[in-house]
Amino acid sequence: MSFEKAKAWLDARGFGDRVREFEVSSATVELAAAALGCEGARIAKTLSFKLSDGVVLIVAAGDAKVDNHKFKEKFHQKAKMLTAEEAVELVGHAVGGVCPFGVNDGVRVYLDESLRRFDIVYPACGSSNSAVKLTPEELCAASGGEWADLCKLPEPAAE
Repeated sequence: MSFEKAKAWLDARGFGDRVREFEVSSATVELAAAALGCEGARIAKTLSFKLSDGVVLIVAAGDAKVDNHKFKEKFHQKAKMLTAEEAVELVGHAVGGVCPFGVNDGVRVYLDESLRRFDIVYPACGSSNSAVKLTPEELCAASGGEWADLCKLPEPAAE
């Protein structure tokens, strides 16, 4: 049902024809990158956090990590990820398919600046074997999200 809800959300916004379903799992950045044949950084992973006043989703590049200092500055509390059970109940999607489309009322969506490096990114579509191909601007329009600087990228490897 979660896939159908997210797909209907994207259909209503003109992006439903870009959704892909896979015969294999795309539940992690690595699996999604393999299913799509792209680099992991282009996977727009959606992380769910509990705040004192509700739930926020942070959509970030596959190679980015939430920066605890930036998170605390933005939300004035520590980052606390939802459990798998809480994600289903509070967001409306199961872990592995959490995405910013067709989420429960009151869930706020933030798109991390790490995504703007790419012309195309691939968030999930409500299931652990789906993705949708979008530009960062289309992702913003489709999700109703707000841009924010909440993550850090990995340090370049020393040569």
